[in-house]
Amino acid sequence: MGVVVIAGGAYGVGLLMNHSDVPKGTTVLGVDIGGGTRDDAVKKLDAAFDKKVNQPLKLSVDGKAVQLQPDQAGLQFDMQATVSKAATSDYNPVSVIGSLFGGRRVIEPEMPVDEEKLTAALEDASGSSGSATDGTIKFKNGKAVAVYGKPGKGIDVAKSMAAVEQAYRTQVENGSAGAITLPTTTKEPTVSNAEVDDVMKSIAEPAMAKTVRVQTDPAHFIDFGQRSLPDILSFKAVDGKLVDYYDLKALKAAYGTTFVGVQINGASGKRDVLPEDVASALRKALRGKTPAERIVTIDTDPS
Repeated sequence: MGVVVIAGGAYGVGLLMNHSDVPKGTTVLGVDIGGGTRDDAVKKLDAAFDKKVNQPLKLSVDGKAVQLQPDQAGLQFDMQATVSKAATSDYNPVSVIGSLFGGRRVIEPEMPVDEEKLTAALEDASGSSGSATDGTIKFKNGKAVAVYGKPGKGIDVAKSMAAVEQAYRTQVENGSAGAITLPTTTKEPTVSNAEVDDVMKSIAEPAMAKTVRVQTDPAHFIDFGQRSLPDILSFKAVDGKLVDYYDLKALKAAYGTTFVGVQINGASGKRDVLPEDVASALRKALRGKTPAERIVTIDTDPS
């Protein structure tokens, strides 16, 4: 009975003495922030960790040394949130009585991560060295040439993020985390050989073998073939597909004054023929399978 009374008395004394915003004995990463106001606690954290929170992390990517700036990579130590968590009252008898005898109440630091920023920063840090190359199609000496993709090494984003997050905590706590070797994995090309072959057969090879025509009317037309198309047409990898891309500046230079004087009745009135109009017609013509389908007329009165 006497033990209970003594313990109860100690508990009451502990509650009376520990009426500060942040309970006595509260620590964060080994730093005592208890016994004062929230502002006091934030100042203590800032004094202990301010120089460490934005110190660059050292990374090793496939043997190459690079640095990662925490504030640009979505890494942070949220001291305000940490103190807010620490400021919650703890009525656990063990904690309350323990505070009278120098007991410690450990609070984990709040270190939110912007995963989108961190992913982008890691990919930027890894660069293109050793990365996979996607398949594409080139034009050489009037012929279409298939260029198949090659596998390569890239960072394992999920594992790398976990390693960097832990290293950031270690650096904030200890002032250094050493060099972090980011795990890599084999990356396959996003564009398959089959996709390259398909685009070769459907667009690229016919483009070099047969001319196409874009016109607004029989008096205003231009033909495109193996001489002009290599400067205009290229292919880009987009979500696993090989997409035809048209250089509008080169296209405009190619058709020159062909459509001068031709007007299109647009939604906001009459306008000149634009490179975008010609590119849209050219894209359709290049997919044509018959001679008639390889002549495309720009609609000058779409309304």
